[in-house]
Order: sequence, then structure tokens, then C-alpha cells
Amino acid sequence: MSRPMRRALRYLAMLVAAVLLAAALGTLVPRPLWPAAMAEGQGTQHILVLKNPIHTDIAIPLDDGVRRRFAFLVDADLPMDAPEARYIVFGWGGRAFYLETPTWSQLKAAPVLKALTLDASVMHVDVAGAIKDPHPDVAGFDIDEAHFAALLDYIAASFQQGTGGPVAIEKAGYSAYDRFYEANGHFNALVGCNTWTAAGLRVAGLRTGWWNPLPVSLWWSMGLYD
Repeated sequence: MSRPMRRALRYLAMLVAAVLLAAALGTLVPRPLWPAAMAEGQGTQHILVLKNPIHTDIAIPLDDGVRRRFAFLVDADLPMDAPEARYIVFGWGGRAFYLETPTWSQLKAAPVLKALTLDASVMHVDVAGAIKDPHPDVAGFDIDEAHFAALLDYIAASFQQGTGGPVAIEKAGYSAYDRFYEANGHFNALVGCNTWTAAGLRVAGLRTGWWNPLPVSLWWSMGLYD
């Protein structure tokens, strides 16, 4: 093996080791370092975090107050008033990957490349019925009213606003119960869907790891600190 090749492999190994170390520290070091103070009415609202192998969402139980808070989504034809609706589910992610990969069988190289580099972002909003909790892919948390309101504000602020409210993406959705909207911020491999979820949980008064780019690291950190 030539010297340049050995040097390249050594640098690659150092890079992989650095990423693994960052991921381990990002899971084990809590953020914030100290738990938030308990507030009156602790545990009056129950939220869920949902995961699949690469992505996490935040599920909010639907009631009249939540429907009023996100009334701008009803105006964009999101069916929050469907009789079977129990939760509204929010996720933030890369525009190309989200829109062009409804199923794993439709995975393409270009969206993956954008997700690993830099992409615009979108909000995916889904209306769901009953969600099984507890479940290996579902984590539930009880939070107080003040933190619940702060979480709703955090989610609402993630939507890019046009002249008439959030910018719905035409003909984008996986079913009759979900919609995509333009979002604030840019997506990349370091700041992605799971770091958005983790930031929302911290706004809600919970603790996560310092950096959680993958669902598994976020799950481990939630198990350690919440």
C-alpha cells in the first residue's frame, strides 16, 4: 500500500473515531446539565416521542386548545377535526429526503446526498388516531402547562410563514391525513430531524444528550435523564 493511501486511511480512521466519540459524549453529557425546576401542575400534559430507525417525531394530544393553537393548519386542509383524530404529530427534516422518500423502496441517491450535506427543511404534520403507549418505539412524558405551551410555541415557530400563514407544499403528503410545509432552518447531517426533536424536548423542560443526531442516541439519553 502506498504512503498516500496509508495516510488517507489513517485520516479516515481518525475522522470515524472523532464522530463516534462525539456521538458517545453527545449521548452521555446531559443538556441542560441540571434538571429544570419543578413547576406547579407538573404532569398535566402527556406528550409522546415517536421513532423509526432514522427519524423522530413529537406527538401532541389533540384537544380544543391545541386545535386553536394550530388553527392555521386547518386552513391548509389538515384534517384535525376528523372523528378518529387523537394526536397531531410534528417532524422537521430535509426537504429532498422527506418529499422524495415516502417508503424505503423509493430511496434515491440525490436526496441522501443532500441530507448528508445541506438541504432546505420542511415540517411534516400528521393526524393520528390512538398510539400505543408504552411501546418500544414510543416514549411518553408528563409535562406542566407552562412547558407544554412553550413546546407548542417552539413547534409553531418552526413553520416558515408566508403572506397568508404557513407555506403548504402542494401535492406533498403520504396520505389524506398529513401535509408538508416549508420550514425555517437548514438540514444537514449534524443538525437534523433528531436534534430538532431533542431541542423541542428541552423546551418542554426535559433533558436530552448534548448532541443526538440519531434516534438511538436520543432514546438512550432520554432513558438516562428523564
